[in-house]
Amino acid sequence: MPTRLLDGAAVDALLPMARCIDLMEHTLTSLCRGEAVQPLRTILRVPGKGAFGVMPALVGTPATAIGVKVLTVFPGNHGTDLDSHQGVILAFEPERGSLTGIIDASRVTAIRTAAVSGLATRLLAREDAGDLCILGSGVQARSHLEAILAVRSVRRVRLWSPTPAHALACAAWAESRCPCPVEVCSEPETAVRGADIICTVTAAHEPVLREEWVDPGAHINAVGASLPDSRELSSTLVARGRLFVDRVESARQEAGDFLIPLAEGVIAEDHIVGEIGAVALGQIPGRRVAEEITIFKSLGLAVEDVAVGEYLVREAERLGLGTLVDLGGRRDGSS
Repeated sequence: MPTRLLDGAAVDALLPMARCIDLMEHTLTSLCRGEAVQPLRTILRVPGKGAFGVMPALVGTPATAIGVKVLTVFPGNHGTDLDSHQGVILAFEPERGSLTGIIDASRVTAIRTAAVSGLATRLLAREDAGDLCILGSGVQARSHLEAILAVRSVRRVRLWSPTPAHALACAAWAESRCPCPVEVCSEPETAVRGADIICTVTAAHEPVLREEWVDPGAHINAVGASLPDSRELSSTLVARGRLFVDRVESARQEAGDFLIPLAEGVIAEDHIVGEIGAVALGQIPGRRVAEEITIFKSLGLAVEDVAVGEYLVREAERLGLGTLVDLGGRRDGSS
C-alpha cells in the first residue's frame, strides 16, 4: 500500500476549523467512553532548547486508526520563520498495519489545538460571551481567533504579547479576518480586563494571567504551558475557577497550571472537575451559573492527532490530494 504525504497546504485545504471542532468533540467523547488507548506521552528534554515528544494512540473499538505524533517543541522559535512545534504524524491502517500517511504535524497541531479550545468555549463559555482576549501572538494566537470566531459572535478582540512587534503583526492579520475591532495592548492586565473569553497561548514559564484581572463569568482556555514546571495562570486564579481538562491522567502528570498550585496547597487533587469530553457527553455539568469562572487546561492528546491523521488520509484519498510514495513493507518472497 502506498503512503500518502500531506504537507501543510494539504492539511489546511482538508481541515477547516469548524470541521475540526466537530471531529475533536467526537474524538474526546470516544475517549471518555473508553473507545481509545491513550498512553502518557514520552518527552525528552533538550537542554536549553525545548523538548522532543513521542505520542502514540489507538482510536476506536475495534480500532479505526493507529498512529503516532513525533515532534520537537522549541519555544525559542516564537516570532521566527519556524513554528515552535515541528514534526510529523504517522498514520497506520489497523487491518494489516500499513503506513498510510505522513502528515505535517505543525499544521495539524495548530488547527486541532485551537479546535479543542473552540469546543471547550462552545461548551463552557456564556452564550453571550464575545469580548475576546488573547495573550500571545504566535501560531496558536491566530488559530485560536479562528476557533473562537467559529463558536461565538465576537464583539471585540484585544491582544497582548511580550514582544510588541509580534502583537502588531498578529493584529494586522486578525483585522483582515475579524468583523470587529482588534486592539493591541501594552500590558496583559489591560487586555484581560472586561474580557469574557481569554486564551493564553504564550511560551511563559511563570503566570501571565492573574486572578484579580479576571471578571466573574469569564471562560479561560489555558494552552501555552505543557510541562510540569511551567504555567500561565496564577495559583489563586486556578483556585477560583472550575477547572476542566482534556484528560485527567495527563493533567495530573504534566500540567504545571494544576501541579504548581497543588504543590503550594492552594488546591486539592479533586479540584479538576473532569474532562471536556465528559461535558460534551452530559456526564458532568459545564457552566452552572453565569458568574462562575471556567478554566479549560489543554495539554494536547495523541488521540486528537491520530483521529485527525486518519480523517486527513481518508479525505486526501477521496479528493486525490497529496503525494504517493512507496516505502516498502511488502515481502519480496525471498524469505
